[in-house]
Amino acid sequence: MRTAVVGHVEWVEFASVARVPAPGEIVAARRTWVEPAGGGGVAAVQLARLAGGCTLYTALGDDEIGRRMREGLERLGVRVVAATRPGEPTRRAFTFVDDAGERTITVIGERLQPEREDELPWDELAGTDAVYFTAGGLDTLRAARAARTVVATARVMDVLAAAQVRLDAVVGSARDASERYVGYEPEPDLVVTTAGSAGGTWAGAEGRTGRWAAAPVPGAVGDAYGCGDSFAAGLTYGLADGRGVEGALELGARCGAECLAGHGPYERQLAL
Repeated sequence: MRTAVVGHVEWVEFASVARVPAPGEIVAARRTWVEPAGGGGVAAVQLARLAGGCTLYTALGDDEIGRRMREGLERLGVRVVAATRPGEPTRRAFTFVDDAGERTITVIGERLQPEREDELPWDELAGTDAVYFTAGGLDTLRAARAARTVVATARVMDVLAAAQVRLDAVVGSARDASERYVGYEPEPDLVVTTAGSAGGTWAGAEGRTGRWAAAPVPGAVGDAYGCGDSFAAGLTYGLADGRGVEGALELGARCGAECLAGHGPYERQLAL
């Protein structure tokens, strides 16, 4: 199966702490590490592990972090096709990971995203089976629609509503207001609303609805960074693989649970 992600990346520094510091408090980090991550990066690596490869359409800053980002994702099995933004820094993030496994994120800098006018191999999308979309302009989403199956995040509801293209699924969150699905036309074939350990709900355009349960975590909880995007990548793969709604959601749930058992997004991701 040919897979791709169209979206954004962030160079993330992680700090493992007992708890996130209160205002004015100092806490000691037990461990720190860095990863090439962000929603697009995490989903691309998960799709590469499921499908044996994935192309990431993105944009990077003209800086050392951008070069390290590309090299890091390529080492993880992703083919990176990226526009370079002269004079722009690659977006960074700092993430606390506490003893409960929760992640608390601060992003640093503007989100860079691929645009249709960038000289990237957009024509390849017509031969792609599964695309997950996390960031880009209206024409970028329209270009992505050339793929057989297209799933998008509700983080970019403004783009989804304005582009006016039919999507196979939109993934939103019941807990994060920035990822809440808002109805628009043409409505997607499937709306998925995640609820963490409570699983989530889904609604089909034909009127069917349902729920799914979270998959059991295969080990001790590590941290939640990347679980949502790993879930979305698994869902995208499952829909393109013809598993149906229930089968695709089950695969997505397994991907999210596997990621939760690791530290950072890539220590534990499901591979088929």
